[in-house]
Amino acid sequence: MKKESGTPSSLLNLIPGVGLIRLQKKGQGLFILLSFATFLSILFFQAGLVMISFRSMVTATALLFSAPAALREIFTSEIVEFWVGAIYLVGVPLLLALIARHSYIKKRREEKKPAEEELSLGKISFRAFLRHTIALYASAVIFVLYSVAFLAPFIAPFSPYDQQDFLVTAYQPPLARLDALVLKQTKNLTIPLQQGNSTTVQLANSLISDFQQLKTRNKPHALRFVNEYRIEGSTVIYRQGMRTKTMPLAEVADPAQVAVTRTFTLGTDQYGRDILSRVIYGSKISLSIGFLVVLISVTLGTLVGVTSGYFGGWIDALMMRIVDVLIAFPALFLILIIIATFGNSIYFIVITLSFTGWMGVARIVRSQVLSLKEQEFILAAKSLGLSNMRIILRHLAPNTLTPVIIAATLRIGNIILTEAGLSFLGLGVQPPTPSWGNIINEGRDSLLNYWWISTFPGIAIVITVLCFNLIGDAVRDALDPRMRG
Repeated sequence: MKKESGTPSSLLNLIPGVGLIRLQKKGQGLFILLSFATFLSILFFQAGLVMISFRSMVTATALLFSAPAALREIFTSEIVEFWVGAIYLVGVPLLLALIARHSYIKKRREEKKPAEEELSLGKISFRAFLRHTIALYASAVIFVLYSVAFLAPFIAPFSPYDQQDFLVTAYQPPLARLDALVLKQTKNLTIPLQQGNSTTVQLANSLISDFQQLKTRNKPHALRFVNEYRIEGSTVIYRQGMRTKTMPLAEVADPAQVAVTRTFTLGTDQYGRDILSRVIYGSKISLSIGFLVVLISVTLGTLVGVTSGYFGGWIDALMMRIVDVLIAFPALFLILIIIATFGNSIYFIVITLSFTGWMGVARIVRSQVLSLKEQEFILAAKSLGLSNMRIILRHLAPNTLTPVIIAATLRIGNIILTEAGLSFLGLGVQPPTPSWGNIINEGRDSLLNYWWISTFPGIAIVITVLCFNLIGDAVRDALDPRMRG
């Protein structure tokens, strides 16, 4: 047999996805190749921010062990977004490379010697899911949406909170291009450095410097958007709306390049904030709430359902009566009462939606457990003297995962719609924190004249919910033996 190692052909196969394309697995190979190339491109263009993110993470870890109090004075939750984004930006390409390599080797082995081993139920279901082409496209879209959410600090062109010269930038249509003067003054307030030569002070000052760079996205100079400008001698004359103003040329950061041009791809809102940046950051809020709520509610519903169905008796009666009462009460009305009474922070919204959405899962799991606990393998486990906890965790819970997975995938879309509805009503995520619902709310009064404010987040909601529903339908068909074909 001829060795391929070292040839141009074999070296080409080292690129994630190329080997799969050459083995006629074009869909999977092309997706991995495009994803890998996209992540590497972002990593290349944002290498400076990524390095600062990892450096600040190491510095913060060292400061956590040496002086936790000093870290608490400096730390802001906004920096965590950069840390998570940097880890995701580096980790996903590595994961894609491993997946591509594993799939390539597996495909080559199958070509040389077709596999004859009996497939497990999980593999059968997974192969059935792969036959749903529309669901695979939907999964790719969901991967893109979550990647956008994780990488928001690195790919958003502007900060979602910047209300920048709204006399010029307000209500700009999609693809609008505006000139901006680059000033010497900093974009944000400069955080003063601490005095001293101790190790703790040096770590704190390093962290403050890194945080400052991350907050300004390594672009410290402030921008002043203008409709037009001209230079006369040592003076810059510019117009903002109906006002004409002057400014000394010395206030410009670089006299050789007085202004830069910025493009607002999806337009701006009434405060001059970039819609694209707000939609990107809004995806982080909406998708995170959807995932966390489903995770908590499904876990709680599974726990209640397994406990109720397995033990029966008064435990089952009490738990099911609680479930009946909560299901009978209108869920949205209950959510509104709780939020109006206790407040509407992001964390409280997650808790509220989680604890008002577990009842359906509990009923489904209970019905599964009632049929499972009378089967031979459960009776055998009891006769062997296994504890109730072991029987529940090792035998009952894994066998109830099928309906739980289906319920979870179908519920994520509903949760995103519920959160968007609450935010639209002003009872969800509060401005200026962007979420798809409150962005739509901000543009509803000017929908006819400035349609782009509400349209683009609305499209994002429709695409996301549709994709999750398509994935849920495909998962249901793949896990149901009668639907596999």
